[in-house]
Formats: sequence, structure tokens, C-alpha cells
Amino acid sequence: MSKEILYILLPDFASHEMVYLMEAISSDETQLKPNPKYINKIVAPTMEPVTAIGGFRVIPDYSFESIPEDYAALILIGGYGWLTPISTEVIPIVRKALDNSKIVGAICNGASFLAKAGFLNGVKHTGNGLEQLKLWGGENYSNLEGYLHEQAVSDGGIVTANGSAALEFAKELLLLLENDTPERVEMYYQFNKQGFCELFK
Repeated sequence: MSKEILYILLPDFASHEMVYLMEAISSDETQLKPNPKYINKIVAPTMEPVTAIGGFRVIPDYSFESIPEDYAALILIGGYGWLTPISTEVIPIVRKALDNSKIVGAICNGASFLAKAGFLNGVKHTGNGLEQLKLWGGENYSNLEGYLHEQAVSDGGIVTANGSAALEFAKELLLLLENDTPERVEMYYQFNKQGFCELFK
């Protein structure tokens, strides 16, 4: 299995939604990992830099046309790009990932996009509220009973989360990827959730 975790970034992506996951993949509590289990890679529509909502630009490792065949997980980071026509080019990428039993994660508007494309109809899931999923999904979204009003949900190899759940999103993916022991993943989660001052009084 490839070590690469692919993050799909569309223009005006929400950079904060990937910070906790990328950090845990690359480093531990003291330093960069000398031999990380996985490697973070960026995918964008083209090889041109893609701009975040906050204004900074990221240089992709792959374009939609050059995505490798083998990778560990496909992560859809939220943002306003999922409202644009370019998002339709991601549908065959996600379909191929699921057909090949890859882990798929989607947060915020990325989760709404999965509903719109019909990818949430067979799994428990969450997102930016049921009403948004119904609005985006229309006739393609038929799994209303599968919606859970939770920060993040993992089911059937698909992890979904709302836009305020970057940390919970990371936790569920780290567990699914077996990036570390469950105990260490929980420690990472609690440290970032509660904060240094609360944990070390």
C-alpha cells in the first residue's frame, strides 16, 4: 500500500480543516517523525498554485490528471470551490477511490459534495447539518436516516465532518489509518481539544 495521503484542494479551500490531520501525519509531540507511516500530498485541478480562503497559495504535488493509482487515503478539504463547476471533475476520482476500497474523508462542503454526488447513500455520515445535505444532494441524496448530528462520523471507510470539526475529523481518520496506537491518537486529540493549561495544571 502506498504511504501517500492525498488532499484535494479546490480554489478558496479552508486550510484550517486539514491542519490537525497533516500535523499528526508528519510529526509527533516533540518533533518531525524521521520515518512517518504516511506522507502528505496535495492534489489540485492543475499544477498551478491553489489559493486558500485566507489568501496564501499552495503548490500541488499532483493535478487531477496526474493522481497516482495507489495511495492510502483521499481527503476532500472544504471551502467555496465545491460550489463551482470544477468540483464535478472530482466525482470520478472519488468513485475510483471507493471502488478500490480507499479511505475517503470529506469535511464541511466536501461532505456536502459527497451527498450531491450520491456517495453518502450507503453509510452513516454527518456534515454541515441535514438541511444543507438535503439542499446540495437533491434527488441524489436519499440516506436521510443515515445522517448523525455529530462532529465527525466514520462508517464504511468514509469519514465525514462539519466545518467546525477539524480535530474530530483528524481523530477519526488517524484511527482508521492506524497512524498510531488508539491511546496515542486519543492523547493527541485531548491535548488539542482541552489545551495545555487544562491538561497540565
